Parts: sequence; C-alpha cells; structure tokens
Amino acid sequence: MQFLSVNCVLRYMFAAFLLLPTAASGGYRVRPCQAPLQWEGRTVTYDHSTGRNTRAIVSYDGQNQRIRVLEEKKGHIPCKKFFEYIYLYQSDVMFQIEQVTKQCAKMPLTDDWDPYDIPDNSTYEDQYFIGGPDDQIQVQEWSDRKPARKTETWVGVYTIKDCFPVQETYTKNYSVTTSTRFFDLQIGISDPAVFIPPSTCQSAVSRKIRDSC
Repeated sequence: MQFLSVNCVLRYMFAAFLLLPTAASGGYRVRPCQAPLQWEGRTVTYDHSTGRNTRAIVSYDGQNQRIRVLEEKKGHIPCKKFFEYIYLYQSDVMFQIEQVTKQCAKMPLTDDWDPYDIPDNSTYEDQYFIGGPDDQIQVQEWSDRKPARKTETWVGVYTIKDCFPVQETYTKNYSVTTSTRFFDLQIGISDPAVFIPPSTCQSAVSRKIRDSC
C-alpha cells in the first residue's frame, strides 16, 4: 500500500474545501461548466403572455452566432402557419420563412447575441437529479441573481456531464416571460446549409408575416 505525500493530501483537502457550502455565499463554490458551441435538438418554448407552446427543431451555432428554428407541426390547427426562422447575429438580420409557400420576411435583429451557456458571473443556485432512481440525470441550476438584486431575470438548468441546456427561464418585471425546455440534443451541425436562407428571400418583405389566416 502506498501512502500519499503531505502535499498531495493538502491538495485533495483544498479541492474538497472548494465544494463545501459557505455561510457568506449560501451556495457551493463551483464554476459554471462550458456548454457546447454547436448542437442540434428539439425545444418547447412556452410564452407566458400568450399561453402558447411552440415546438421546434433547433440548430445552434454559437461559434458563428447563428440559430435556425424550424417550427414543428403537431396536429391540424385551422389557419395556423408554421415558420422557419434563421437568426444571423453577426449580420444583425433574421429571416422568417413560411414553410408551405416559402414566403420570406427579412428584418433587423434588435437584440444582442445571447448564447445558450452559463455566463461566468452567474450565481450558483442548486444541484439535483431529474427523474427517478433508475432513470435520472444530474443537473445544476444557475441564475443572474446578484446581492443588489434579489430576484433574477434568467434561470438556466444545465446537465453536469456535458453541460447541455435542459431549461431556460426568463423573467421581466417580476413575471415569467418565456420558458424553454431542451431535449434530444446532439453535438455538432449535420447540415450547415440550414443557415442559408432560401432563394425566395431575395425578394423578402421587410415586415413580419402573420401566423394566422
């Protein structure tokens, strides 16, 4: 049996100490994980102002600051249009494409790039398992809560193993605005061409297309 050196023991003790809860912070001294820069998967976004769920297939390219969202058709909804959205943040432009007619709208992006990740200055909130004893995944919960602001405007839940997003919630004026759940995620972009607008966008209109008849 080999014995650890004093320096080695001290290093282990220091590493364990960093994970202990502290009275001053009320949480754990852990650092945010690094989320994947490119992935594809599915999402469900709930808009709390309209009460509407939107299901979509998403291609996320954080490296080039672009996102493609393809709304999924779930059942027949009279007079409901489904769209494809292409967000190109480096060009400050977004495209809205109607899936059937390919009618296209081109509009400027007014919001800054907001990646699916955990900012370095985030506040650690909790760590727990999702699911039951034989079918579970461990996640961490983070927020932008600060001592000077007791409430948060963003809460993100990410897996510990690969740092995939599980859920993100945004609030404004003390009310939840949107909640997005992520699932079926895979690393990488299978077809980079999804970020290229169709030819119909060469004659795009400059206003948003209505999603109803």
